[in-house]
Amino acid sequence: MSLRKPARSDGARTDVGISTRDRAIDHELALLSGSLRFLLDVTPVNVEQARTEFLATGGLPEFSYRDLEDDPEVLKQVLADIPIHLVEDTVLGTLLRNKHRELSLQIDLLAARDTEDFMPLSIELYGAITPDLRGSAERILETVTTSESTSAGSLGAKEFLAQAQKEIEYYRHQDADIELHAEIREDVSGVMVSGNTLLLGPEAKVQKVRAHALLQHEVGTHLVTHVNGSVQPIKILGSGLAGYDETQEGLAVLAEVACGGLTAFRLRQLAARVMTVHRMVTGANFAEAHEALVAGGIPASSAFTTTMRAFRSGGLTKDAIYLRGMLDLLAHLRHGGTLEVLLLGKFSLRDLPLVSDLQDRGVLEPALLTPRWLADEDASARLGRAAALDDPREFLGA
Repeated sequence: MSLRKPARSDGARTDVGISTRDRAIDHELALLSGSLRFLLDVTPVNVEQARTEFLATGGLPEFSYRDLEDDPEVLKQVLADIPIHLVEDTVLGTLLRNKHRELSLQIDLLAARDTEDFMPLSIELYGAITPDLRGSAERILETVTTSESTSAGSLGAKEFLAQAQKEIEYYRHQDADIELHAEIREDVSGVMVSGNTLLLGPEAKVQKVRAHALLQHEVGTHLVTHVNGSVQPIKILGSGLAGYDETQEGLAVLAEVACGGLTAFRLRQLAARVMTVHRMVTGANFAEAHEALVAGGIPASSAFTTTMRAFRSGGLTKDAIYLRGMLDLLAHLRHGGTLEVLLLGKFSLRDLPLVSDLQDRGVLEPALLTPRWLADEDASARLGRAAALDDPREFLGA
């Protein structure tokens, strides 16, 4: 689906080496990828009820999930029918074959939802937690101290929705025809992005001190790169190349750094997510993982959210990638890299050379939208100071 009302006319583009057939195969894969509601489908619909019951009784929560819109076996056949082997362009072929394999794995995950088969597939998709990453998380939790202050107050779902809609309007001043949305949905908990829409649960609360940074994370990064990728001639950049999640989440956290909104509580949250995933994959149950967070000073309700995110659907290990993605991108900046190309769509840092090749050959177009956080006059200095630091605990002073 186009994110822009009038479709761009980019022609056959055979003059830059991408054939019409190659582009048609890319379109087929992008349509299938864009039709999956992976994060929505693996997230419980009864989070608030489960939270209330767990905090009252301590009994292991029972999560419920939305019905899948499509039979995974049908999706598998649709995927198998896409003729990836016919792609002629070497670079595009590599990117599309990798995405084809990832989609197959995601479909397997949907089929294995809420079973013992789910967690091993998740580890295959998102990778294992290395000792270095675990060590960084442990040091943050040991030395960064904070409390979840409510002195500044919080925004309810309707109030944050109004701010999100204003943020979307900011991008409509860059291009009036973009299709971005924000809405409150009864079957959603917290704040998340699905496709071109920011979704809020009716019980969602956002600390006022965190609101701007969260908007830069969700709207200024996830939605902006979705739009930028969707208007490219290579459409898969809109829904995301293989392995894009880690770099995308790391980039979104750097958006928080760039706008001066990475708080001590947020940094501890990212570290706690790593440790919770680690505890889960090494055998802890829900109650044990939650108890470890509370013992470490995290409020019980926040600890429930972190634990739920890890244990959903049988063990989703995605939350380990936020801190890892941020650290990898800071290393990228430290060694002279930039972030601008990463805004052309959703792709991983390891695919940057291949995407840069497409850009250098004139296959890709300039980014349609520039995120607000990158335009912040202090953003470059903040990111530069953070990249120069060896210890993520020092980012708060950057």
